[in-house]
Amino acid sequence: MDWIESIWVAIPALLIGFVFLVKGADWFVDGAAGIAEKLRVPTLIIGLTIVSFGTSAPELATSIISAAQGSGDIAIGNVLGSNITNILLILGLAAVICPLTVQKSALKFDFPVLLGTSILVLLLGGIDGRLGRLDGWIMFVLSLAYMVFLVVYAVQESKKQPKFEGIDTSYPIAVFEEGNEKKPTSKFGVWYEKMKGFSWFLITITVIGLALVVVGALFGVIPAAKVIASSFGVPENVIGLTVVAIGTSLPELVTCVVAAKKGETDIAVGDIVGSNVFNVLRTLGLTAAILPLTFSASFVIDGVIALGAAAMLAVFGYMKDHKVKRWGGIVMLACFVGYYVYLFATQL
Repeated sequence: MDWIESIWVAIPALLIGFVFLVKGADWFVDGAAGIAEKLRVPTLIIGLTIVSFGTSAPELATSIISAAQGSGDIAIGNVLGSNITNILLILGLAAVICPLTVQKSALKFDFPVLLGTSILVLLLGGIDGRLGRLDGWIMFVLSLAYMVFLVVYAVQESKKQPKFEGIDTSYPIAVFEEGNEKKPTSKFGVWYEKMKGFSWFLITITVIGLALVVVGALFGVIPAAKVIASSFGVPENVIGLTVVAIGTSLPELVTCVVAAKKGETDIAVGDIVGSNVFNVLRTLGLTAAILPLTFSASFVIDGVIALGAAAMLAVFGYMKDHKVKRWGGIVMLACFVGYYVYLFATQL
């Protein structure tokens, strides 16, 4: 874990660690989803459970391992920073490329849950300056309850659509609107389709994928982030809020930008909202349940900014045409730049 001693080793180790995290999550999702399919688990359930866990695996592994190594600031900064990055940077970029449609399910359920989750973490952490085990278990149990709700809602909606074939498992949350009947996709492409009939193949890529995520966090991202922080005199919370947060948000970044370029923007907002909800409730909740975390005053400010980003997205979504237009994307990107300017001006 402390094998990195110089900045010249830390930077490439950080980049390689991010590659391991992203590709490991992809392989884990493909393998686990394939196994579930062979066991005749409905695609709908696969998307809302296995894929949901897989896409948040980089944040989850990074937060738990960093907390275990005594770097709780990286764990909290990773989650809050990822949520800010997901909305202001990723959705901002996607909206500039192509206006984003906000689905009815997001307006009805996901936005209120996102806002409630953002407020909850501020209350739990800000009251006594820490996220204890009880706080963690409260958030984690809420994440399970939310997942059960999504599964029940998805099943009910699918029954209303006779032609429903499944969801795109590139995304952690299903979109249940008429005409959105997409089959599961895989990062392996045609090769995966040829090999997924072999159980040994599916088990192998699942295990390798999980191993890559753990190795990427344990031997790459976390020790490299610590060395970079100490080399430049940057607090660990800033590294967590910036470098680590952006790196662990790469799956969402790639997904949303590619979808925007293809004009398939109907799932981009749901993807980000779902990721943010589970980042707080599941990732931060499970981390705090295992190892209590110190929630410093600076994180209260970051939490308020994360809440503000969520509120901004909700305002755009509830507007008359229910779209995040290009001007909205520009506003979000400007806020993201402003946040980074504030962060480095006050923390360095």
